[in-house]
Amino acid sequence: MRATALLRRGGSDSTQEQFTQPFIIMQQHHATVQQMADVFDVVIVGGGPTGLACALEAQKRGMSYLVVEQGGITDAIRRFPVNMTFFSTPELLELDGIPFTTTNVRPSRREALQYYRKVVESRRLNIRLHTRVERIQRNENRSEKDRAKDSEADSHAHPEQARFFVHTAAQVFAARRVIIATGYFDVTNRLGVVGEDLPHVSHYYDEPYRYAMSSVVLVGGRNSAVEAALELWRHGARVTMVHRGEGIGQSVKYWVKPDIENRLKNGEITAYFSSIVREIRVGELVIEHLHTHECRTIQADFVFPLIGYRPDEHLLRSAGVEVHERTLVPYYHPETFETNVQGLYIAGSVACGCETWTIFIENGRMHAKLIFDHICSNKNFVGFEHL
Repeated sequence: MRATALLRRGGSDSTQEQFTQPFIIMQQHHATVQQMADVFDVVIVGGGPTGLACALEAQKRGMSYLVVEQGGITDAIRRFPVNMTFFSTPELLELDGIPFTTTNVRPSRREALQYYRKVVESRRLNIRLHTRVERIQRNENRSEKDRAKDSEADSHAHPEQARFFVHTAAQVFAARRVIIATGYFDVTNRLGVVGEDLPHVSHYYDEPYRYAMSSVVLVGGRNSAVEAALELWRHGARVTMVHRGEGIGQSVKYWVKPDIENRLKNGEITAYFSSIVREIRVGELVIEHLHTHECRTIQADFVFPLIGYRPDEHLLRSAGVEVHERTLVPYYHPETFETNVQGLYIAGSVACGCETWTIFIENGRMHAKLIFDHICSNKNFVGFEHL
């Protein structure tokens, strides 16, 4: 596992917004004290594969937990392209040794959705779906006696003893610890150009059939853009790629790269490399060559800027987690995944910031055991170093 973490000594309260009268704040969010009767040992924000892996660890260790997911089970996978096939083999996507069976060498999006749903059902995981976490608040009003009980499991403790309050639109959940496992698929990188929010522009590609006999422009040159370009071309679209790199990205899947290279060589797909988008208009867009600065207008009935994703830094920052300004990598310990906020952990691809090629389901699911090993060790958050 690559230790991309940037650590800070502390767990200081100085970076966290100060809150007073937490139960008044709860009433403003239409939650009541009765809705917070229990204090969970762990609240897990995010119901993707890594969030489910954390739930399974909590369950095995006899801890009270709740998974809060803004969409359906593994909602990010649901929003993948309809015909997507995973790079990995099934065993690398499995959770807690629960077999992932498929007739194919590599599982499809549909098979993954079915598998993770069955994991939730068979293990009866405690999950709250279609519930968005708006912010995570530290309880600044706890007594020293309450702080000393953080390592104890007592789900009947009063909410005032909780370390965190996890706010949703309708409820507030009290927790001793919080794990943020939100991934990065919800926030896309943007071009920052005029016309990017026009109705024929989308940062998510879904399926090819709508776009047959249309001019479609893909912005980007990595796996998402390349696979979308090939599928669109095979289903009758006129496809153009615009990429700021000098060629197709080196990280493109090895069995896909020869395919796209042949399509480009044969002129079946047009590509403008070393080029960027300057403006998007209805039916067309303007691109500029990075070296010659020559501009040209190309036809575009539909535009897909598929240029990557980034974590929800606002949720992290609102919780007091320090985030690297350029890479958006949160500050955390590489062996425990605890952040600079004591008791608050990150898991899965949210830990990689904008470096989204470093953490996947395959290695992100492994974070769960490390986190719960630390939680169950009853050790304090000490010994930070800045790597």
